[in-house]
Amino acid sequence: MRKPLGGFLCILLILALATISWKPAEINKHTIDFKKAFSARELLEKYISNIYESAHLQSSGLELDVFDKAVTGFMNLKATNKLPQTSSILTVVDLTKSSHAKRMWIIDMLNNELLINTWVSHGHGSGDDMATSFSNRIDSHQSSLGFYITDDVYYGKNGRSLRLDGMDAGFNSNARERAIVVHGADYVGENAIDQIGRLGRSYGCPAVPLDMSDKVIDIIKNKTVMFINGNDHRYNSKFLDQDLAASYVFPGTNSSVLASL
Repeated sequence: MRKPLGGFLCILLILALATISWKPAEINKHTIDFKKAFSARELLEKYISNIYESAHLQSSGLELDVFDKAVTGFMNLKATNKLPQTSSILTVVDLTKSSHAKRMWIIDMLNNELLINTWVSHGHGSGDDMATSFSNRIDSHQSSLGFYITDDVYYGKNGRSLRLDGMDAGFNSNARERAIVVHGADYVGENAIDQIGRLGRSYGCPAVPLDMSDKVIDIIKNKTVMFINGNDHRYNSKFLDQDLAASYVFPGTNSSVLASL
């Protein structure tokens, strides 16, 4: 497993430099003075907040707590070798929001940049404008919450589509059997909202606007993470372990390192 910042932190501590990068193995625009002790968990929170601010995610409507969960899972999928170490694209879908809202965000984690913010559908079994019910069951026609890893592109009944593999047993692990894929749909977008007052709904797929589908698929295909968030108290995931994510991003900081706000 790659250890992103262990040696780098040691060098900075020895030299007592004034600043540190909070992006694994990459220098980023945000720097922090070394003055005060922080745990790996606290450093992870700082790292996530820096990306959130740099990519202007708040102004785009993405909540920090949802992004926090998505990044935690993103890092843990790398830590457990389920995701290539070089993967740098994270997609967040927040189904706690109305279908009127642009509730899909595609983020470049390497450059701290929001690439796409667009509409996305939920399953017609999950609700009308708001998604309130979720299922992993075949033929439920409901959306499934949790972490997915994108796979290959194929052409099916919905045109060019992107396969998804669900990583959360019991919540989205039937994605392949259910043919839950990313595809374009004419019932997703501003025209649909104008005509029926909300987006149309899928059989559980995160469908995107037809005029955006090729761009979305090309950016997120071939082993990137998608996290679908929703209001369901039953949902839990081993990939939401913050301690594991913190130890991956900041190895060798079991107790604390010197840093400051």
